[in-house]
Amino acid sequence: MLYVSLDKNEIKILVLKKTLLGQFEVGYFEKRHEIDLLSNGKVTNIDFLASAIKEGINDLSAPQEKEVCLILPQESFHFLRTEVPADLAPAAISSFVEDKARASVASSLENYYSDFFVRDADKQKQISYFAVGEETLQKYVDVLQLLSLKLSILLPETLAIFKLFEKTLRKEKKEAILYAHYAKDILEGVVFDSGGLLIEEKWVQTLGKEDRLEEVLKKKKEELEEKGVKLNRIILSGEQSDKVRQDTFTKSVGVWTNPLKRIIPDFYAEHLKALVSSDKPFPILSYDVCFGAYVFSQENKEFRILKKPFKAKGKSSFSVPTVPIFKREVGIFFLAFIASFLIFFGLSKINFGGFSLPKVDTNSLTSIGKPSPTTKPTVVPSPTPAFKKEELKIKVLNGSGTVGKATEVRDILKEVGYQEILTDNADNFDYATTIIQIKPSVKTATGALVKDLSENVGKPKIETLNDEEASDIVIIIGSDFK
Repeated sequence: MLYVSLDKNEIKILVLKKTLLGQFEVGYFEKRHEIDLLSNGKVTNIDFLASAIKEGINDLSAPQEKEVCLILPQESFHFLRTEVPADLAPAAISSFVEDKARASVASSLENYYSDFFVRDADKQKQISYFAVGEETLQKYVDVLQLLSLKLSILLPETLAIFKLFEKTLRKEKKEAILYAHYAKDILEGVVFDSGGLLIEEKWVQTLGKEDRLEEVLKKKKEELEEKGVKLNRIILSGEQSDKVRQDTFTKSVGVWTNPLKRIIPDFYAEHLKALVSSDKPFPILSYDVCFGAYVFSQENKEFRILKKPFKAKGKSSFSVPTVPIFKREVGIFFLAFIASFLIFFGLSKINFGGFSLPKVDTNSLTSIGKPSPTTKPTVVPSPTPAFKKEELKIKVLNGSGTVGKATEVRDILKEVGYQEILTDNADNFDYATTIIQIKPSVKTATGALVKDLSENVGKPKIETLNDEEASDIVIIIGSDFK
């Protein structure tokens, strides 16, 4: 399984390969990009994000891993928090949450993938509801399909984080907790309480050389108190948190501080033992979100945002309207039909006074030279195309070296009716001539496709595509594509 965590401009990948002894061999990759991968929790550019993930997978040498647990920032989700009595039945909870969500979400719930997480408190249950829009999710699915990956699990980043300290919480005690991740010069924080996520917005601050971590967190504590949130604990993670002394840090900040490096061995030892790193210890403080997602997926299998199947792309949901036909009208129709048939049959049997048409002797007619028969031109019907544009699976590969060219070509094709289109980069960017590779089974589509692209490319090179390929057509964009 690949655990892929995405943020605004950062990607982290944790790959777990199961060994013969039932353990997991660990591989990991992280990179912060100059260009944003996401904007407000949504994909900014499908090609670029796919390339970023592909770089990580290649670095890990994990092409055989196809299933993905995708961890997205909280802003990718619509969030709802509510409470129900502790003795409320599960079926009643589902109905209650659905009604609450329907009132909260602006559009129809049919356009969302969702689920809720239940946390037992002393006299009530805390409900955290997460929903992601269909259009938002489809972009991530497109990215993974470009890499022949399957989205198996979808998790909010905040749930993965909450899982890391959930076992330290007590039902009878309500407390506010700041989870802070400190890596390099960036400090990020999310506020929870005993029931789950308390404040949706993630706090991010870049620390300068003169900034001291204790002073920054103390100031944040005071800001939260002004908003009515009194912190009881700070949980500190990230690679630079390893240098923090718990006693002196707690005293400086004025809030009890738990380093994550002490929580994990005490509460998640069985999961930690299952991970085997061949060359060096697994840097769990850097990959805390990925590890939290792994633990959550093992212990909370009932939480599944992806319960319903994805809708097929390019398929219209239009259906022919049904017209009600009532019994009375049906009866009248059949009676009229039977009456007409009987009258016609009776008339055909009547002999009107022996009247008959005079017989004509065709042999006595003077034969005038018979004109030679005129041959009527044979009308050749236009051949019906053996393909439907919207059903052709097309992959567009950018080999031109121009950023975003594959997306541009995809949009051109969609305008003329093609729907099943994926984009990716070619193996290099030195293609001078555009190449169209087509399977023999859909060879009849060649002419139509070339015509549809004629305004942008004059004479593309046509090649035969191997039947074993997943796509029906592969278009490799060259520098000749305008």
